[in-house]
Amino acid sequence: METSKQRDKEPVKGNLAMKTPPIVSQQEWEAARQKLLVKEKAFTRSRDALAAERRRMPWLAVEKKYEFDGPKGRVSLLDLFEGRRQLIIYRAFFEAGVFGWPDHACRGCSLGADQVSHLAHLNARDTTLAWASRAPQADIARLKARMGWAMPWYTITDSFDKDFGVDEWHGHNVFFRDDSGKIFRTYFINNRGDEAMGTVWSYLDITPLGRQEIWEDSPEGYPQTAPYKWWNWHDNYDAEPVPNPKWIDILTDPQEAARKRAAEEKA
Repeated sequence: METSKQRDKEPVKGNLAMKTPPIVSQQEWEAARQKLLVKEKAFTRSRDALAAERRRMPWLAVEKKYEFDGPKGRVSLLDLFEGRRQLIIYRAFFEAGVFGWPDHACRGCSLGADQVSHLAHLNARDTTLAWASRAPQADIARLKARMGWAMPWYTITDSFDKDFGVDEWHGHNVFFRDDSGKIFRTYFINNRGDEAMGTVWSYLDITPLGRQEIWEDSPEGYPQTAPYKWWNWHDNYDAEPVPNPKWIDILTDPQEAARKRAAEEKA
C-alpha cells in the first residue's frame, strides 16, 4: 500500500522541478554572455546575408487579374498597393468553418495580428501591408473593431488564395509593381517563417527593396538612404518627413548628441 511519504517523494505531474543553469559570479556571467554574443552576431550577419540573397531572387510576373472586396467596394490587386511600390499580403483564416467563427479569426492568425507594428513606418519605406480572408467585409470590420486591429483587410473573391499557396494554410506573399503598373511576385513565406513577422524590420527584410539603407548589400540602383535618418514618429511622417533639426537624436547623430550633453554639463 502506498504511503503518504512515498507520494511526497514523487513529483507532481505538471509541476516538475526545473533543472536550472548554475549560479555564477558576475565575472563568469559576463564571460558566458560574451561567448554567446559571438554566435548572436554571427547569426545577425547570416540573417543579413540571407536577406541580401532574397533581394536577388528572380521575380514572377502576375498575369492574372485578381479582385477583392474592400471597405469601399471591389478593388484590384494593384489597388491594394495604395500607390506604393511594395505590397505584402498575409492570408488570414477568418471565415465559416474556421474555429472561432464568427466571433474570432484563427487563433494563430489573431496572435500574429496582435504583433503587427504601426503601419506608418512600413509606409514610409514605400511598402503596404494588407490582410486577406474569405470573410465578408461586414464581419472583418466587426472583428477589427473588437480586437483593435488597424491593417487594411480585404475579402478574397476569386482564386487568389489557391494560386498563391494560401488556400489551406496561412502565409505572406510579397509583390512589387513597376512604374507601368505591372505586378510581380517576389517572395513567399509561411509555416514557422510567419512567426518572425510583425516588426517593421521583419517585413522589410522579405521585400525586394529591403530596408533601403546604405549598409545593405543590394543590387545596383536600389533606393537606399542613411540608417536612422528616415525614422520618425508614426504620426509625423506626413507632417514633417525629417525630424525637426532642433532636436538632437542620439541614434541619428550620436556625436552631436554627446557634444550637446557635454556642453550642458559644463553650463
